[in-house]
Amino acid sequence: MKKILHLFDKYKLWLLAVLKPLGFWGVGGIAFVDAAAIPVPMDLIIAGYVWADKHHFYLYVLLASAGSALGGLIPFFLGRAGGELFLMKRINRGRYEQLRDRFEKQEFLAMMIPSILPPPTPWKLFVFAAGVFEMKTGNFMLSVFAGRFIRYTVTALLTIEYGPQIVNMVTVLTTRHRIALAIVVLALLALLVYWAWRTIWKKRPVAAI
Repeated sequence: MKKILHLFDKYKLWLLAVLKPLGFWGVGGIAFVDAAAIPVPMDLIIAGYVWADKHHFYLYVLLASAGSALGGLIPFFLGRAGGELFLMKRINRGRYEQLRDRFEKQEFLAMMIPSILPPPTPWKLFVFAAGVFEMKTGNFMLSVFAGRFIRYTVTALLTIEYGPQIVNMVTVLTTRHRIALAIVVLALLALLVYWAWRTIWKKRPVAAI
């Protein structure tokens, strides 16, 4: 097992070395690989890119978000192809029903929120579940892109303001306080939805009496 893990780490380092010189496209390729199969520390990688090229941080954020949305299609379609039994072997019946209910009620947020949260959130479990519960492909890609865009934008802005070392500090804090982080994210999303609703409602024409 140790030998396999060593080879896996060597392959990951080789892959990063190959893709990193590609700039914007490289970060998109790394995000694709991270979402599709091999987990890599995306926040640290984005922090490194952004610190070296602050003026184009938005391009790294966009490409990384798009790469995650595209790469996630692989486990997503695996789940859709008949992964229900596989999923039930990984989680208990209660957890399975919770996930199913979440996707039935609000599939977009059910996939977007895990895409915002940092490791050790079991992101691929949600991706696989999205396929099992037959989430619409367009909604899946958009929700992953939106979630990753929020997360990577925060990472980029923190890096520009405080340097790449801040990413390690934030990762440690969010790992220790995942529940609090999830509550904050939900509260911010609720405020955003309320603000959008109020804005749209105010712009509606008043019916003549």
